Amino acid sequence: MNVKIIEPTDGVTPTLIAAGKGDFGVSYQEDVTYALASEDPLPIKAIATVIQHNTSGFASYVGKNITSPKDFEGKTYSGWGSPGEEAVIHAVMEKYGADFSKLKMVTSDNVNYDALKKNIDVIWMFWAWDGIGAKRQGIDVNYMELRKLDPRLDYYTPVIIANNSTLKKDPEMVKAFLAATTKGYEYAMKNPDAAAEILHKYADSYDLGMLKESQEYLAGKYSEDSNTWGTMKDSVWDNYTDFMLENGLIKKRIPAAECYTNEYLPK
Repeated sequence: MNVKIIEPTDGVTPTLIAAGKGDFGVSYQEDVTYALASEDPLPIKAIATVIQHNTSGFASYVGKNITSPKDFEGKTYSGWGSPGEEAVIHAVMEKYGADFSKLKMVTSDNVNYDALKKNIDVIWMFWAWDGIGAKRQGIDVNYMELRKLDPRLDYYTPVIIANNSTLKKDPEMVKAFLAATTKGYEYAMKNPDAAAEILHKYADSYDLGMLKESQEYLAGKYSEDSNTWGTMKDSVWDNYTDFMLENGLIKKRIPAAECYTNEYLPK
């Protein structure tokens, strides 16, 4: 199978896939739910999850002794400024008995890790990239995984999505794509160093040592608690959909069956 890979602007992948500008795209559960719960729903569906659990979390410099959302009071958080981001922070602070109004939130495209020692106290990161990146720069952080703060936040991120029309019209092509993709991730799980070297061959602007550490970490995460790569569960979709509905991020509940399918993954 000959696959052409393009890198779109952040946040537009569901719209592009819905418009037929690509056969498959990389998104995440929250965006898919937004797209399906909107007044004009997009014709998309998740067909595989890249990682079984949400490995993202909040990070702070160890020297500031911020180890829980309770410690966010009076601190400064830097993020990308989305409603979902604010809802998650509000919810975990409330759960841990903290006053969300006492947290200062600033929006920034990118925070230098060194800023955690200075004017920024908390950021949201994925350990496989920013956590390892910070550590390699000599900046030790306290890391608070979202799934450990609230089980409902253990959603799928990232996921592979497709247009409903593609799924209906060319199911064999979709199955072939996912069969090849599954082989790739299975190889990466067994051979993280070699997988990093292959990635570096096509993205040589990234540090090879960084890629190897990242792949070593992810090798145990791709199919964590699952016998197969890519499969998803109703409970994970339903839990986060309920969280989004409860926090006013969506106006109606979307059934898990409308959000994803395991039908095209290798049997």
